[in-house]
Amino acid sequence: MTRRVTGALAATLLLAGCATAEMGGSSPGGGADAGGSAAARRFQAVRTSPPELRAFLYRMPKGADLHSHLTGAVYAETYMRMAADAGLCFDVKAKTLVAPTAQAPCGDARSARPGATAVIADSVLYPVALDALSTRDALPISGYSLHDQFFATFGRFRAAAGATSTSTGDLLAEVVDRAGRQGERHVELMVSFGTGPATAIGKSFPWTPQAAADLPGTADRLIAAGLPALVAPARQEIDAAEARMRSVLGCGTPAARPGCAVSVRYLQQVSRTQSPGPVYATTLFNALLEAQEPRVVGLNFVAPEDNPVALDDYDLHMRMVAEAKRRQPGTNVALHAGELTLGLVPPERLRDHIRKAVEIARASRIGHGVDVMYEEDPQGLLRTMAGRKVAVEINLTSNDKILGVSGKAHPLPVYRAAGVPVVLSTDDEGVSRIDLTNELQRAVEEFGFGYADLVGLARASLEHSFLPGDSLWSAPGCTPPVREDACRPVTARSEKAQVQWGLEEALARFDREMAETR
Repeated sequence: MTRRVTGALAATLLLAGCATAEMGGSSPGGGADAGGSAAARRFQAVRTSPPELRAFLYRMPKGADLHSHLTGAVYAETYMRMAADAGLCFDVKAKTLVAPTAQAPCGDARSARPGATAVIADSVLYPVALDALSTRDALPISGYSLHDQFFATFGRFRAAAGATSTSTGDLLAEVVDRAGRQGERHVELMVSFGTGPATAIGKSFPWTPQAAADLPGTADRLIAAGLPALVAPARQEIDAAEARMRSVLGCGTPAARPGCAVSVRYLQQVSRTQSPGPVYATTLFNALLEAQEPRVVGLNFVAPEDNPVALDDYDLHMRMVAEAKRRQPGTNVALHAGELTLGLVPPERLRDHIRKAVEIARASRIGHGVDVMYEEDPQGLLRTMAGRKVAVEINLTSNDKILGVSGKAHPLPVYRAAGVPVVLSTDDEGVSRIDLTNELQRAVEEFGFGYADLVGLARASLEHSFLPGDSLWSAPGCTPPVREDACRPVTARSEKAQVQWGLEEALARFDREMAETR
């Protein structure tokens, strides 16, 4: 869809002042903040007042959240309501939501397994449940860190996340609507459509040293075992989840909620803590699914990178991804890599994960990348990432809670100084009790980002999304200040450019609104 470029839009683009070459790599604080656009002036006026800054950033148009796990993005309160509706119990000792059985039914609020409905009504147990299903009020204690609490939550709310046939759609509705209310244009959510049967095929496959040595031949045998037949059911899962999401959000009706305007795509997950057979089968299946399903735009390896299996099999996993990409050249890859720091693992484990994700698996985006300066030849690695435009997905609150890395200890400024594309994302906003606005505010308060930097981050997030089509900025002459005739050809043919154009229009409207703010 082609839209007319107004004079106000052109002025906003000029004054926001982040050219394509600077996307995600400009220095904090920009010349555009000193004056110019009304939004930049308003930002300067509120940046030292956290409450006012929060309100400003919440309203500010945003690009994309490219690193978000669907189940981890949902808040504990939602899981408790879903558990109550499904008749689940809360195991007080294990701090986990579980399904009742004939041998272990849900008891009353005083039992060790009260029903979720009773827990919600209990002023003592309800806070305990919320704390168990998130990092709310979590403190590191001897033998149990925030890292452990963070990753433990996923098993604790799993029963609620899959309690009914509509659960995934309900989760999508919450996350996508939150994105829409904050002015996000696009989200790429990590999910697991159809991976259960793929995992089962992998588990039934006898893994041997020969299987690892001959990954092409092993892939042939796994595919012959039935992976292609799993694509159609997975697509049906997506259909059902999105239909439920649209119904909950009222899309297409006068009561449509903000989430209906958000572009949604999926990254298929591979659990890196499984044995090699399931990991390889799921990786291959996810690549097959992406090739046939436009709503799936890539794959990612998930679960703790410091897990012993994940560490020992890391090189094998990178080779598996490379083989999947060889077979399906259009496969997009975004990999968790470098979500490690000194003390969490021995120093020897910090030397090469990011490099291998970039050079062997050919990842287009790196999730976290916190240990980059522990890598061998970090400056060379940064040059490689900058040259190939491999973006790094920065998750400030997650890195703080899981790794204890924040502020001056965080490599965010290092990446930007090296010209590596940077995007801000949430990771697991429900578990961390945050939203994307919070991450922008941390960037301002901890790293001195200015308004031009934030606009540049928003643009970078769409630039490095896996949306199909050419970038808005690829057309000759389609750079700030934008000319309608220069940009029309690319917006007419490219979905990515259309979403980027929507961001530019939203920034123009925001600037006009700020001009009216006293």
